[in-house]
Amino acid sequence: MSQDYRCFASARRRCYALLFDHRTRSGRRMETFWIVISMLSVLSLFIESSASDLFPNSPKILLQLGLMEVVFTAVFTVEYLLRLISSPRKTRYPLSFFGIVDLCTVLPMYIIWLMPSLTLSANLMVLIRLLRVLRVLRVLKLLRYMSDAGILWRSLMRARRKLGIFFGFVAIILCLFGGLMFAVEGGNDGFSSLGTSVYWAVVTLTTVGYGDITPHTALGRMLASVLILLGYSIIAVPTGILTAYMSQELEKGRAARSCQICLHSRHEIDAKFCAHCGAVLEADTSQPVEK
Repeated sequence: MSQDYRCFASARRRCYALLFDHRTRSGRRMETFWIVISMLSVLSLFIESSASDLFPNSPKILLQLGLMEVVFTAVFTVEYLLRLISSPRKTRYPLSFFGIVDLCTVLPMYIIWLMPSLTLSANLMVLIRLLRVLRVLRVLKLLRYMSDAGILWRSLMRARRKLGIFFGFVAIILCLFGGLMFAVEGGNDGFSSLGTSVYWAVVTLTTVGYGDITPHTALGRMLASVLILLGYSIIAVPTGILTAYMSQELEKGRAARSCQICLHSRHEIDAKFCAHCGAVLEADTSQPVEK
């Protein structure tokens, strides 16, 4: 019994190293495999959505794409189960962001299999399309294998308060100008409600300018001009906030890597040799992040 348990524990550790630790050669190979599979599955989904236009003379193409989807679903199901088994903390992975993404990408096919009557109801076609489009979430699986994405995520988390204050201020401006434009235009020329007027303010502040709703009074055009100039002046604020926090994250990563020979620090995260003495830098020995 103990021998069987040791074999299971060894296999579980091996599985964890392959799926969660990308610092080893086998882990990097497995990482490449999952990247390719994820990209192929998303490409297959886009081809399936326009198969009738791309392959008008191939009536069996939908069947072939369906078989490919079965294979992709089976592969991702095995991945989810292996991650669930090998995860040291049983409740952390299923409730994590990537755990939910992994689950959502395999559920649509099983829901259709378990409830085939859904495909026979015309009123539920929107639900069917939604279940199929959920497979697009597989593109989010690529974020797991982008190490630099962690820098962006940590920067967003640190800057969330300042960004929240900024977007709250923007929301106040949009409501103010939307209300003013509704009053100035008198409900005419498309400004039929406060909601529509705020929509116009959003489009104008972001300098998109669809042109579907435009002011026709002189005062309304003055307000639109002010809002456009205001949009140009504040559009760089969230970029500056996020850039500052990203610079801090990059600096922390450089300071953490120091040479064991000359003690020189501030190396790039992916540097292999010391920029000061040329000695070989030690590999990053931090614990793999459970994703």
